[in-house]
Amino acid sequence: METIFDLKTVFPKKENHIPKWFVIDATGKTLGRLATEASKLLRGKETTLFTPSVDQGNFVVILNADKILVTGKKEEQKLYYRNSQRPGSLKVETFAQLKRRIPTRIIEKAVWGMLPKGILGREYYRRLFVYSQETIVYKKQKKDMPINETLKKYWIKVTL
Repeated sequence: METIFDLKTVFPKKENHIPKWFVIDATGKTLGRLATEASKLLRGKETTLFTPSVDQGNFVVILNADKILVTGKKEEQKLYYRNSQRPGSLKVETFAQLKRRIPTRIIEKAVWGMLPKGILGREYYRRLFVYSQETIVYKKQKKDMPINETLKKYWIKVTL
């Protein structure tokens, strides 16, 4: 007969976790809503044994970053800053300018802002892959071997 003192609390360990791959298509999605879902998946918050101090995160691949949307006047009013810490080096550009120049950086900055700051947050951020097109092309990829078809069996498609 078990008593209340015989029950053990299960504490998850990083070694027992097998990360999954999630693929998100950003076509027509709102930036903030997409970033919150991506950050939840990166941290592993969908698991039942989620613990904030244990790395139980997954890999997230976001495709079509150039087709992301924002609401209201954020297209012209939202500003992105970068600075090289040299005198006079502060650069400012709007959402529309950054979307034309580097569309992947918009999603990367939004997800980075939602991850915890520190060692664990940087570990999660390394598992985020953002691409501005539908297909993923690598330097060592052969032309007759599409990377999407070989990896699709491991991917879990996310619909938001």
